[in-house]
Amino acid sequence: MVQAGSPTVDDADAARYRAAGWWSDLTVSRAVRRNATRWPAKTAYFDYPRAALSWSEFDSAATAIAEQLAGLGVTRDDRVAVWHGDSAAIHALFVAIERCGAVVVGIGARAGTREAAHILRSTRPRLVISDPQRERSAKVAAADLSLPALTLRDLSVDTDTPPHAVPEDQWVGPDEVFLINSTSGTTGQPKCVVHTQNRWHYFHQKAVANGELTAADVFLPLIPTPFGFGIWTTHTTPIYLGATAVVLGRFTAAAACAAIERYGVTVLCCVSTQLMMIMADPASRDHDLTSLRVVFTGGETLPYRPAVDFEELTGATILQFYGSNETGLLSGTTLRDSRRHRLRTAGRIVPEMSVRLFDGDTDVTATGRGQPACRGPATSLGYLGGVDHDQLFTRDGWMRMGDICELDAEGYLRVTGRTSDFIVRGGKNISAVAVEDAVAMHPAVAVAAAIPMPDPTFGEKVCVYVELVESHTIDLPTLNQYLLARGVSKELLPERLVIVAELPRSSGGKIAKGKLREVIRAELGPEHERT
Repeated sequence: MVQAGSPTVDDADAARYRAAGWWSDLTVSRAVRRNATRWPAKTAYFDYPRAALSWSEFDSAATAIAEQLAGLGVTRDDRVAVWHGDSAAIHALFVAIERCGAVVVGIGARAGTREAAHILRSTRPRLVISDPQRERSAKVAAADLSLPALTLRDLSVDTDTPPHAVPEDQWVGPDEVFLINSTSGTTGQPKCVVHTQNRWHYFHQKAVANGELTAADVFLPLIPTPFGFGIWTTHTTPIYLGATAVVLGRFTAAAACAAIERYGVTVLCCVSTQLMMIMADPASRDHDLTSLRVVFTGGETLPYRPAVDFEELTGATILQFYGSNETGLLSGTTLRDSRRHRLRTAGRIVPEMSVRLFDGDTDVTATGRGQPACRGPATSLGYLGGVDHDQLFTRDGWMRMGDICELDAEGYLRVTGRTSDFIVRGGKNISAVAVEDAVAMHPAVAVAAAIPMPDPTFGEKVCVYVELVESHTIDLPTLNQYLLARGVSKELLPERLVIVAELPRSSGGKIAKGKLREVIRAELGPEHERT
Protein backbone atom coordinates (compact mmCIF):
# COMPACT_ATOMS: atom_id res chain seq x y z
CA MET A 1 0.00 0.00 0.00
CA VAL A 2 1.09 3.55 -0.66
CA GLN A 3 2.03 5.32 2.55
CA ALA A 4 -0.90 6.99 4.26
CA GLY A 5 -1.12 10.72 3.88
CA SER A 6 0.82 10.90 0.64
CA PRO A 7 0.09 14.24 -1.03
CA THR A 8 0.87 12.83 -4.48
CA VAL A 9 -0.60 9.33 -4.69
CA ASP A 10 -3.79 7.76 -3.38
CA ASP A 11 -4.95 4.15 -3.68
CA ALA A 12 -6.87 4.89 -6.88
CA ASP A 13 -3.73 6.37 -8.46
CA ALA A 14 -1.68 3.36 -7.37
CA ALA A 15 -4.21 0.96 -8.89
CA ARG A 16 -4.20 2.91 -12.15
CA TYR A 17 -0.39 2.97 -12.29
CA ARG A 18 -0.25 -0.79 -11.75
CA ALA A 19 -2.92 -1.47 -14.35
CA ALA A 20 -0.92 0.56 -16.87
CA GLY A 21 2.25 -1.40 -16.05
CA TRP A 22 4.08 1.67 -14.73
CA TRP A 23 4.35 0.21 -11.24
CA SER A 24 5.32 -3.35 -10.34
CA ASP A 25 5.59 -5.85 -7.48
CA LEU A 26 9.30 -6.31 -8.21
CA THR A 27 11.55 -4.75 -5.56
CA VAL A 28 15.27 -4.07 -5.78
CA SER A 29 15.97 -6.75 -3.18
CA ARG A 30 14.02 -9.39 -5.09
CA ALA A 31 15.72 -8.34 -8.33
CA VAL A 32 19.10 -8.94 -6.65
CA ARG A 33 17.96 -12.43 -5.59
CA ARG A 34 16.67 -13.12 -9.13
CA ASN A 35 19.97 -11.97 -10.65
CA ALA A 36 21.96 -14.17 -8.24
CA THR A 37 19.91 -17.17 -9.36
CA ARG A 38 19.97 -16.33 -13.07
CA TRP A 39 23.55 -15.05 -13.42
CA PRO A 40 25.45 -16.05 -10.24
CA ALA A 41 28.93 -15.45 -11.67
CA LYS A 42 28.11 -12.32 -13.66
CA THR A 43 29.68 -9.13 -12.28
CA ALA A 44 27.17 -6.87 -10.58
CA TYR A 45 29.59 -4.07 -9.66
CA PHE A 46 33.16 -3.23 -10.51
CA ASP A 47 34.90 -1.03 -7.96
CA TYR A 48 37.31 0.76 -10.30
CA PRO A 49 40.16 0.03 -10.67
CA ARG A 50 40.44 -3.35 -8.90
CA ALA A 51 37.61 -5.05 -7.00
CA ALA A 52 34.50 -6.76 -8.36
CA LEU A 53 31.36 -8.29 -6.88
CA SER A 54 29.31 -10.96 -8.67
CA TRP A 55 25.53 -11.15 -8.35
CA SER A 56 25.86 -14.19 -6.11
CA GLU A 57 28.40 -12.41 -3.89
CA PHE A 58 26.26 -9.26 -3.85
CA ASP A 59 23.17 -11.20 -2.75
CA SER A 60 25.08 -13.05 -0.03
CA ALA A 61 26.71 -9.85 1.25
CA ALA A 62 23.35 -8.04 1.43
CA THR A 63 21.84 -10.92 3.42
CA ALA A 64 24.82 -11.10 5.80
CA ILE A 65 24.72 -7.36 6.48
CA ALA A 66 20.94 -7.50 6.94
CA GLU A 67 21.37 -10.22 9.56
CA GLN A 68 23.98 -8.10 11.36
CA LEU A 69 21.59 -5.14 11.38
CA ALA A 70 18.75 -7.34 12.62
CA GLY A 71 21.04 -8.51 15.42
CA LEU A 72 21.50 -4.86 16.35
CA GLY A 73 17.73 -4.51 16.64
CA VAL A 74 16.95 -2.94 13.26
CA THR A 75 13.44 -3.92 12.23
CA ARG A 76 10.52 -2.84 10.01
CA ASP A 77 10.04 0.91 9.57
CA ASP A 78 13.26 1.79 11.39
CA ARG A 79 15.56 4.25 9.69
CA VAL A 80 19.26 3.64 9.14
CA ALA A 81 21.46 6.56 8.10
CA VAL A 82 24.17 5.78 5.54
CA TRP A 83 27.14 8.12 5.10
CA HIS A 84 29.32 6.29 2.62
CA GLY A 85 31.28 7.01 -0.53
CA ASP A 86 30.45 5.44 -3.87
CA SER A 87 31.42 1.77 -4.07
CA ALA A 88 29.82 -1.64 -4.49
CA ALA A 89 29.52 -1.77 -0.70
CA ILE A 90 26.99 1.06 -0.46
CA HIS A 91 24.63 -0.83 -2.77
CA ALA A 92 24.91 -4.02 -0.74
CA LEU A 93 24.22 -1.96 2.38
CA PHE A 94 21.15 -0.32 0.83
CA VAL A 95 19.73 -3.74 -0.07
CA ALA A 96 20.56 -5.08 3.41
CA ILE A 97 18.58 -2.27 5.02
CA GLU A 98 15.72 -2.97 2.62
CA ARG A 99 15.77 -6.64 3.66
CA CYS A 100 15.34 -5.58 7.29
CA GLY A 101 12.18 -3.76 6.25
CA ALA A 102 13.91 -0.52 7.20
CA VAL A 103 14.42 2.81 5.44
CA VAL A 104 17.75 4.15 4.16
CA VAL A 105 18.55 7.74 5.13
CA GLY A 106 21.10 8.74 2.49
CA ILE A 107 23.71 11.37 3.40
CA GLY A 108 25.86 12.70 0.57
CA ALA A 109 29.50 11.65 0.66
CA ARG A 110 30.62 15.30 0.44
CA ALA A 111 28.40 16.49 3.29
CA GLY A 112 29.97 18.24 6.27
CA THR A 113 29.14 17.37 9.86
CA ARG A 114 26.67 20.28 10.17
CA GLU A 115 24.63 19.09 7.21
CA ALA A 116 24.83 15.46 8.33
CA ALA A 117 23.73 16.39 11.86
CA HIS A 118 20.76 18.35 10.46
CA ILE A 119 19.67 15.34 8.40
CA LEU A 120 20.00 13.08 11.45
CA ARG A 121 17.91 15.46 13.57
CA SER A 122 15.26 15.60 10.86
CA THR A 123 15.02 11.85 10.28
CA ARG A 124 15.83 10.35 13.72
CA PRO A 125 17.43 7.10 12.51
CA ARG A 126 18.09 4.14 14.77
CA LEU A 127 21.80 4.21 13.93
CA VAL A 128 24.39 5.60 11.49
CA ILE A 129 26.65 3.52 9.27
CA SER A 130 29.65 5.03 7.50
CA ASP A 131 32.68 3.92 5.58
CA PRO A 132 36.10 4.16 7.29
CA GLN A 133 36.84 7.49 5.58
CA ARG A 134 33.85 9.14 7.29
CA GLU A 135 33.97 7.20 10.55
CA ARG A 136 35.18 10.06 12.73
CA SER A 137 32.83 12.61 11.17
CA ALA A 138 29.89 10.21 11.57
CA LYS A 139 30.59 9.84 15.28
CA VAL A 140 30.71 13.64 15.65
CA ALA A 141 27.44 14.15 13.77
CA ALA A 142 25.69 11.37 15.72
CA ALA A 143 26.95 12.42 19.16
CA ASP A 144 24.34 15.11 19.92
CA LEU A 145 21.52 12.62 19.32
CA SER A 146 23.32 9.81 21.17
CA LEU A 147 23.05 7.63 18.08
CA PRO A 148 25.24 4.56 17.59
CA ALA A 149 27.71 5.20 14.75
CA LEU A 150 29.07 2.02 13.18
CA THR A 151 31.46 1.41 10.30
CA LEU A 152 31.11 -0.88 7.28
CA ARG A 153 34.42 -2.56 6.47
CA ASP A 154 34.89 -5.25 3.84
CA LEU A 155 31.12 -5.75 3.53
CA SER A 156 30.69 -6.27 7.27
CA VAL A 157 29.45 -3.98 10.03
CA ASP A 158 31.91 -3.62 12.92
CA THR A 159 29.76 -5.20 15.62
CA ASP A 160 30.17 -8.17 17.96
CA THR A 161 26.40 -8.56 18.33
CA PRO A 162 25.25 -11.98 17.03
CA PRO A 163 23.39 -11.83 13.70
CA HIS A 164 19.68 -12.56 13.44
CA ALA A 165 17.89 -14.12 10.48
CA VAL A 166 15.51 -11.89 8.51
CA PRO A 167 12.45 -13.51 6.88
CA GLU A 168 11.62 -12.46 3.32
CA ASP A 169 8.15 -11.31 4.32
CA GLN A 170 9.86 -8.53 6.28
CA TRP A 171 11.52 -7.03 3.19
CA VAL A 172 10.36 -3.58 2.08
CA GLY A 173 7.52 -3.64 -0.44
CA PRO A 174 7.42 -1.70 -3.72
CA ASP A 175 4.94 0.91 -2.45
CA GLU A 176 6.56 1.40 0.95
CA VAL A 177 9.16 4.02 1.83
CA PHE A 178 12.64 2.65 1.16
CA LEU A 179 14.72 5.85 0.99
CA ILE A 180 14.90 9.32 2.48
CA ASN A 181 17.48 11.53 0.81
CA SER A 182 18.11 15.25 0.85
CA THR A 183 17.81 18.13 -1.54
CA SER A 184 19.02 21.73 -1.29
CA GLY A 185 16.58 23.95 0.59
CA THR A 186 16.03 27.63 -0.14
CA THR A 187 15.84 28.23 3.62
CA GLY A 188 19.47 27.18 3.97
CA GLN A 189 19.08 23.67 5.33
CA PRO A 190 18.62 20.53 3.22
CA LYS A 191 15.11 19.11 3.00
CA CYS A 192 14.45 15.40 3.27
CA VAL A 193 12.62 13.77 0.35
CA VAL A 194 10.64 10.55 0.81
CA HIS A 195 10.78 7.81 -1.86
CA THR A 196 9.08 4.53 -2.68
CA GLN A 197 10.69 2.01 -5.00
CA ASN A 198 7.88 2.07 -7.52
CA ARG A 199 8.53 5.68 -8.47
CA TRP A 200 12.05 4.63 -9.46
CA HIS A 201 10.80 1.46 -11.14
CA TYR A 202 8.70 3.71 -13.37
CA PHE A 203 11.71 5.96 -14.06
CA HIS A 204 13.71 2.83 -14.85
CA GLN A 205 11.18 1.73 -17.46
CA LYS A 206 11.34 5.12 -19.19
CA ALA A 207 15.15 4.98 -19.25
CA VAL A 208 15.05 1.47 -20.71
CA ALA A 209 12.61 2.58 -23.41
CA ASN A 210 14.40 5.84 -24.23
CA GLY A 211 17.86 4.28 -24.41
CA GLU A 212 16.89 0.73 -25.46
CA LEU A 213 18.77 -0.66 -22.45
CA THR A 214 19.34 -4.38 -21.79
CA ALA A 215 21.03 -6.67 -19.27
CA ALA A 216 24.02 -6.81 -21.63
CA ASP A 217 24.79 -3.12 -21.06
CA VAL A 218 27.67 -1.96 -18.86
CA PHE A 219 26.89 1.22 -16.92
CA LEU A 220 29.27 3.93 -15.74
CA PRO A 221 27.22 6.20 -13.44
CA LEU A 222 29.13 9.25 -12.23
CA ILE A 223 26.52 10.82 -9.90
CA PRO A 224 26.65 10.17 -6.12
CA THR A 225 24.36 7.31 -5.11
CA PRO A 226 22.04 8.90 -2.52
CA PHE A 227 20.66 11.55 -4.87
CA GLY A 228 17.94 11.25 -7.51
CA PHE A 229 20.02 10.94 -10.69
CA GLY A 230 22.44 8.72 -8.79
CA ILE A 231 19.77 6.39 -7.40
CA TRP A 232 18.42 5.23 -10.74
CA THR A 233 21.74 5.11 -12.59
CA THR A 234 23.86 3.40 -9.90
CA HIS A 235 21.27 1.35 -8.02
CA THR A 236 17.78 0.69 -9.32
CA THR A 237 18.20 0.44 -13.10
CA PRO A 238 21.36 -1.72 -13.17
CA ILE A 239 19.80 -4.02 -10.55
CA TYR A 240 16.37 -4.24 -12.20
CA LEU A 241 18.07 -5.04 -15.52
CA GLY A 242 20.71 -7.37 -14.11
CA ALA A 243 23.33 -5.25 -15.87
CA THR A 244 26.88 -4.56 -14.72
CA ALA A 245 27.80 -1.18 -13.22
CA VAL A 246 31.26 0.35 -12.83
CA VAL A 247 31.73 2.57 -9.77
CA LEU A 248 34.37 5.29 -9.41
CA GLY A 249 35.19 6.19 -5.83
CA ARG A 250 35.99 9.70 -7.01
CA PHE A 251 35.19 11.23 -10.38
CA THR A 252 37.89 12.57 -12.64
CA ALA A 253 37.59 12.84 -16.40
CA ALA A 254 40.73 10.75 -16.86
CA ALA A 255 39.46 7.95 -14.60
CA ALA A 256 36.10 7.93 -16.38
CA CYS A 257 37.75 7.60 -19.79
CA ALA A 258 40.06 4.85 -18.56
CA ALA A 259 37.11 2.95 -17.07
CA ILE A 260 35.09 3.24 -20.29
CA GLU A 261 37.91 1.65 -22.27
CA ARG A 262 38.81 -0.99 -19.67
CA TYR A 263 35.30 -2.34 -19.07
CA GLY A 264 33.72 -1.65 -22.46
CA VAL A 265 31.17 0.71 -20.93
CA THR A 266 28.08 1.12 -23.11
CA VAL A 267 25.96 3.48 -20.98
CA LEU A 268 27.45 6.63 -19.44
CA CYS A 269 25.35 8.57 -16.91
CA CYS A 270 26.54 12.00 -15.82
CA VAL A 271 25.53 15.60 -15.29
CA SER A 272 26.32 17.99 -18.11
CA THR A 273 29.38 19.43 -16.37
CA GLN A 274 30.97 16.00 -16.01
CA LEU A 275 30.35 15.32 -19.68
CA MET A 276 31.95 18.65 -20.61
CA MET A 277 34.97 17.81 -18.44
CA ILE A 278 35.31 14.46 -20.19
CA MET A 279 34.98 16.10 -23.62
CA ALA A 280 37.65 18.68 -22.77
CA ASP A 281 40.15 16.24 -21.26
CA PRO A 282 42.94 14.79 -23.47
CA ALA A 283 42.03 11.39 -21.98
CA SER A 284 38.92 11.34 -24.17
CA ARG A 285 41.23 11.07 -27.17
CA ASP A 286 43.91 8.95 -25.50
CA HIS A 287 41.41 6.19 -24.67
CA ASP A 288 39.07 4.23 -26.93
CA LEU A 289 35.54 5.36 -26.03
CA THR A 290 33.78 3.75 -28.98
CA SER A 291 32.08 1.13 -26.80
CA LEU A 292 29.74 3.90 -25.64
CA ARG A 293 26.25 3.59 -27.05
CA VAL A 294 24.16 5.94 -24.90
CA VAL A 295 24.92 8.92 -22.65
CA PHE A 296 22.21 10.02 -20.22
CA THR A 297 22.73 13.57 -19.04
CA GLY A 298 20.80 16.40 -17.44
CA GLY A 299 20.90 18.95 -14.67
CA GLU A 300 21.80 21.96 -16.81
CA THR A 301 22.20 23.17 -20.38
CA LEU A 302 24.60 21.19 -22.55
CA PRO A 303 26.66 23.23 -25.06
CA TYR A 304 25.71 22.09 -28.54
CA ARG A 305 29.00 22.07 -30.46
CA PRO A 306 31.08 20.09 -27.93
CA ALA A 307 28.20 17.62 -27.59
CA VAL A 308 28.17 17.05 -31.37
CA ASP A 309 31.94 16.58 -31.33
CA PHE A 310 31.64 13.98 -28.54
CA GLU A 311 28.99 12.04 -30.44
CA GLU A 312 31.16 12.02 -33.54
CA LEU A 313 34.26 10.98 -31.55
CA THR A 314 32.57 8.08 -29.77
CA GLY A 315 29.58 7.11 -31.88
CA ALA A 316 27.39 7.45 -28.78
CA THR A 317 23.97 9.10 -28.67
CA ILE A 318 23.44 11.75 -25.99
CA LEU A 319 20.03 11.74 -24.33
CA GLN A 320 18.98 14.69 -22.17
CA PHE A 321 16.11 14.60 -19.70
CA TYR A 322 14.46 16.97 -17.23
CA GLY A 323 13.16 16.39 -13.72
CA SER A 324 14.17 16.53 -10.09
CA ASN A 325 14.73 14.44 -6.99
CA GLU A 326 11.21 15.39 -5.90
CA THR A 327 9.24 15.12 -9.15
CA GLY A 328 11.05 12.44 -11.09
CA LEU A 329 11.01 12.56 -14.88
CA LEU A 330 8.97 15.27 -16.64
CA SER A 331 10.52 15.05 -20.10
CA GLY A 332 13.18 13.10 -21.94
CA THR A 333 14.81 12.56 -25.31
CA THR A 334 15.06 9.17 -27.00
CA LEU A 335 17.24 7.42 -29.56
CA ARG A 336 14.54 8.21 -32.10
CA ASP A 337 14.74 11.99 -31.64
CA SER A 338 16.71 14.18 -34.03
CA ARG A 339 20.10 15.48 -32.94
CA ARG A 340 18.66 18.99 -32.80
CA HIS A 341 15.96 17.91 -30.36
CA ARG A 342 18.31 15.72 -28.32
CA LEU A 343 20.97 18.37 -27.82
CA ARG A 344 18.93 21.57 -27.80
CA THR A 345 15.94 20.48 -25.68
CA ALA A 346 15.20 18.32 -22.64
CA GLY A 347 12.87 16.20 -24.73
CA ARG A 348 9.16 15.66 -25.02
CA ILE A 349 6.87 15.85 -22.03
CA VAL A 350 6.01 12.43 -20.60
CA PRO A 351 2.21 12.15 -21.05
CA GLU A 352 1.50 10.19 -17.87
CA MET A 353 3.25 12.85 -15.75
CA SER A 354 0.47 15.31 -16.72
CA VAL A 355 2.79 18.32 -16.84
CA ARG A 356 1.16 21.75 -16.58
CA LEU A 357 2.67 25.24 -16.62
CA PHE A 358 1.80 27.70 -13.87
CA ASP A 359 2.11 31.41 -13.21
CA GLY A 360 1.98 31.33 -9.43
CA ASP A 361 -1.09 29.22 -8.64
CA THR A 362 -2.72 30.07 -11.97
CA ASP A 363 -2.74 27.31 -14.57
CA VAL A 364 -1.23 28.84 -17.70
CA THR A 365 -1.43 26.30 -20.49
CA ALA A 366 -0.12 22.98 -21.73
CA THR A 367 2.26 24.92 -23.99
CA GLY A 368 3.95 28.30 -23.69
CA ARG A 369 6.05 29.57 -20.79
CA GLY A 370 5.68 29.05 -17.03
CA GLN A 371 6.69 27.08 -13.95
CA PRO A 372 6.13 23.37 -14.58
CA ALA A 373 4.25 21.15 -12.16
CA CYS A 374 3.27 17.53 -12.45
CA ARG A 375 1.37 14.63 -10.96
CA GLY A 376 2.14 11.08 -11.96
CA PRO A 377 3.85 7.73 -11.33
CA ALA A 378 7.38 9.19 -10.99
CA THR A 379 6.68 11.67 -8.18
CA SER A 380 8.10 11.25 -4.69
CA LEU A 381 5.95 11.41 -1.56
CA GLY A 382 7.18 14.96 -0.96
CA TYR A 383 9.20 16.31 1.94
CA LEU A 384 9.44 14.45 5.23
CA GLY A 385 6.84 15.67 7.71
CA GLY A 386 5.13 17.85 5.11
CA VAL A 387 7.84 20.54 5.37
CA ASP A 388 7.21 23.41 2.92
CA HIS A 389 4.19 21.60 1.49
CA ASP A 390 2.77 24.90 0.22
CA GLN A 391 6.00 25.67 -1.66
CA LEU A 392 6.33 22.25 -3.25
CA PHE A 393 2.66 21.85 -4.24
CA THR A 394 0.03 23.98 -5.89
CA ARG A 395 -3.28 24.38 -4.08
CA ASP A 396 -4.77 21.45 -5.98
CA GLY A 397 -1.86 19.09 -5.30
CA TRP A 398 0.46 19.40 -8.29
CA MET A 399 4.17 19.11 -7.50
CA ARG A 400 6.20 22.11 -8.70
CA MET A 401 9.64 22.43 -10.20
CA GLY A 402 11.80 25.43 -9.32
CA ASP A 403 12.34 26.43 -12.94
CA ILE A 404 10.76 28.46 -15.70
CA CYS A 405 10.31 26.41 -18.86
CA GLU A 406 9.00 26.74 -22.38
CA LEU A 407 6.95 24.06 -24.12
CA ASP A 408 6.67 24.18 -27.89
CA ALA A 409 3.80 22.94 -30.02
CA GLU A 410 5.47 19.53 -30.45
CA GLY A 411 5.72 19.07 -26.68
CA TYR A 412 9.49 19.62 -26.40
CA LEU A 413 10.67 21.35 -23.24
CA ARG A 414 13.43 23.92 -22.73
CA VAL A 415 14.54 25.33 -19.38
CA THR A 416 14.82 29.13 -19.63
CA GLY A 417 15.29 30.22 -16.00
CA ARG A 418 14.55 29.36 -12.39
CA THR A 419 12.39 30.65 -9.57
CA SER A 420 14.53 29.76 -6.55
CA ASP A 421 17.71 31.22 -5.07
CA PHE A 422 20.09 28.47 -6.13
CA ILE A 423 23.56 28.33 -7.61
CA VAL A 424 23.67 25.41 -10.06
CA ARG A 425 27.27 24.20 -9.99
CA GLY A 426 27.90 21.21 -12.18
CA GLY A 427 24.25 20.19 -12.04
CA LYS A 428 24.11 20.42 -8.24
CA ASN A 429 21.68 22.90 -6.68
CA ILE A 430 23.50 24.87 -3.99
CA SER A 431 21.33 27.00 -1.74
CA ALA A 432 22.53 30.61 -1.74
CA VAL A 433 20.95 31.00 1.70
CA ALA A 434 22.95 28.05 3.03
CA VAL A 435 26.17 29.62 1.73
CA GLU A 436 25.26 32.97 3.29
CA ASP A 437 24.42 31.39 6.64
CA ALA A 438 27.75 29.57 6.67
CA VAL A 439 29.84 32.60 5.68
CA ALA A 440 28.05 34.78 8.24
CA MET A 441 29.39 32.54 11.03
CA HIS A 442 32.82 34.13 10.60
CA PRO A 443 33.30 36.95 13.13
CA ALA A 444 34.72 39.28 10.46
CA VAL A 445 31.58 39.08 8.28
CA ALA A 446 28.71 41.48 8.89
CA VAL A 447 26.53 40.66 5.86
CA ALA A 448 26.95 38.11 3.07
CA ALA A 449 25.28 37.71 -0.32
CA ALA A 450 25.91 34.55 -2.35
CA ILE A 451 25.32 34.63 -6.09
CA PRO A 452 26.18 32.46 -9.09
CA MET A 453 29.13 33.57 -11.16
CA PRO A 454 29.40 32.22 -14.70
CA ASP A 455 31.89 29.47 -15.42
CA PRO A 456 32.52 27.83 -18.80
CA THR A 457 32.96 24.34 -17.30
CA PHE A 458 30.62 24.15 -14.29
CA GLY A 459 28.01 26.58 -15.60
CA GLU A 460 28.05 28.49 -12.33
CA LYS A 461 30.31 28.76 -9.30
CA VAL A 462 29.78 30.21 -5.84
CA CYS A 463 30.65 33.90 -5.47
CA VAL A 464 30.12 35.72 -2.18
CA TYR A 465 29.99 39.47 -1.63
CA VAL A 466 30.48 40.56 1.99
CA GLU A 467 30.36 43.63 4.17
CA LEU A 468 32.91 43.29 6.98
CA VAL A 469 32.63 44.13 10.64
CA GLU A 470 34.48 47.40 11.27
CA SER A 471 38.29 47.02 11.54
CA HIS A 472 38.18 43.33 10.49
CA THR A 473 39.78 41.72 7.44
CA ILE A 474 39.50 38.32 5.79
CA ASP A 475 40.61 36.48 2.66
CA LEU A 476 39.17 33.47 0.85
CA PRO A 477 41.60 30.77 2.09
CA THR A 478 41.15 31.91 5.70
CA LEU A 479 37.37 31.95 5.37
CA ASN A 480 37.19 28.48 3.83
CA GLN A 481 39.57 27.01 6.38
CA TYR A 482 37.33 28.44 9.13
CA LEU A 483 34.19 26.95 7.53
CA LEU A 484 35.73 23.50 7.02
CA ALA A 485 36.83 23.42 10.65
CA ARG A 486 33.19 23.93 11.64
CA GLY A 487 31.85 21.06 9.57
CA VAL A 488 30.51 23.08 6.64
CA SER A 489 30.00 20.97 3.51
CA LYS A 490 32.63 21.54 0.82
CA GLU A 491 29.99 22.37 -1.76
CA LEU A 492 29.03 25.47 0.27
CA LEU A 493 32.54 26.92 0.23
CA PRO A 494 32.83 30.20 -1.71
CA GLU A 495 35.07 30.11 -4.78
CA ARG A 496 35.34 33.87 -5.05
CA LEU A 497 35.16 36.42 -2.23
CA VAL A 498 34.46 40.08 -2.93
CA ILE A 499 34.67 42.57 -0.07
CA VAL A 500 32.60 45.73 -0.49
CA ALA A 501 31.97 48.75 1.70
CA GLU A 502 28.22 48.41 1.19
CA LEU A 503 26.08 45.88 -0.64
CA PRO A 504 23.52 47.29 -3.11
CA ARG A 505 19.98 47.23 -1.75
CA SER A 506 16.49 47.62 -3.16
CA SER A 507 14.08 50.31 -2.06
CA GLY A 508 12.65 47.79 0.40
CA GLY A 509 16.06 47.23 1.96
CA LYS A 510 16.72 43.80 0.46
CA ILE A 511 20.11 43.03 -1.03
CA ALA A 512 19.89 43.61 -4.80
CA LYS A 513 21.34 40.32 -6.00
CA GLY A 514 20.35 41.09 -9.57
CA LYS A 515 22.75 44.02 -9.51
CA LEU A 516 25.53 41.82 -8.11
CA ARG A 517 24.97 39.27 -10.87
CA GLU A 518 25.30 42.02 -13.46
CA VAL A 519 28.52 43.24 -11.84
CA ILE A 520 30.21 39.83 -11.72
CA ARG A 521 29.18 39.00 -15.29
CA ALA A 522 30.56 42.29 -16.55
CA GLU A 523 33.75 41.82 -14.56
CA LEU A 524 34.41 38.27 -15.77
CA GLY A 525 33.38 38.89 -19.37
CA PRO A 526 31.64 36.70 -21.97
CA GLU A 527 34.49 34.18 -22.08
CA HIS A 528 33.29 32.85 -18.70
CA GLU A 529 29.78 32.15 -19.96
CA ARG A 530 28.87 28.63 -20.99
CA THR A 531 27.88 28.61 -24.65
